[in-house]
Amino acid sequence: MRGRVLIVAGSDSGGGAGIQADIKTVTALGGYAATAITALTAQNTLGVHGIQDVPIDFVRQQIDVVLDDIGADAIKTGMLHRRAVIEAVAEAISGQAAPVVIDPVMVAKGGARLLDEDATDAAISALLPLAAVVTPNIPEAEVLTGLTIGNVDDMKRAAEKLLSMGPRAVLLKGGHLTGDRLTDLLLTDAGFETFEGNRIDTVHTHGTGCTTASALACGLAQGMSLNDAFARARTYVQEAIRTAPGYGAGHGPLNHGHTVR
Repeated sequence: MRGRVLIVAGSDSGGGAGIQADIKTVTALGGYAATAITALTAQNTLGVHGIQDVPIDFVRQQIDVVLDDIGADAIKTGMLHRRAVIEAVAEAISGQAAPVVIDPVMVAKGGARLLDEDATDAAISALLPLAAVVTPNIPEAEVLTGLTIGNVDDMKRAAEKLLSMGPRAVLLKGGHLTGDRLTDLLLTDAGFETFEGNRIDTVHTHGTGCTTASALACGLAQGMSLNDAFARARTYVQEAIRTAPGYGAGHGPLNHGHTVR
């Protein structure tokens, strides 16, 4: 076991996304997962049926006691659904030496909104400047930038605008575009890296964003470069989708327990 990852995110009772997916991912990749839970969701493959807030002071306490004792080699944030949560988490992790992976969770796979509409500006001003890398999908990037994204050139413009907001790198995932080929873009001050692959025809993709971000954070915690960490994360997620167990009547979970090659 190598690489301590503190995950600050919401719980998914269905186990496909959120803290549950994060813990499975980090564990599968040989890391150590610690958590601070920001919200509880009643959720299955058909959607989010309820959200219960966690008190702000308890969110902060979870973060503080983990960092004070166990420490972290990387920090990953997921569902931070309220302005007060975003501000508390940003204050708690500000100044930490560990790289921070920001997954700007906004909408669940089934369509339920997981970020209050008035919290977007807080995510931009408080969180993005702390990020070693921010990992939006296309709808999230559109909200954060105000741009419309319909092709890879649009993705590049959005990634450049996101980079100007303060993160040290942007991973913009292209799965929401149409077509048989998928393109993900990784942008740093050194320029773009393009990752391409074939689309897997399946509805069982619940938790892909959480899984990708946690796999990336685990790689960084283990001392991998950003490019190598994402390359491994991408391979891990692709295989987890390909071998998904098919549970549930909706967007089913991935196979987080597959053998990592």
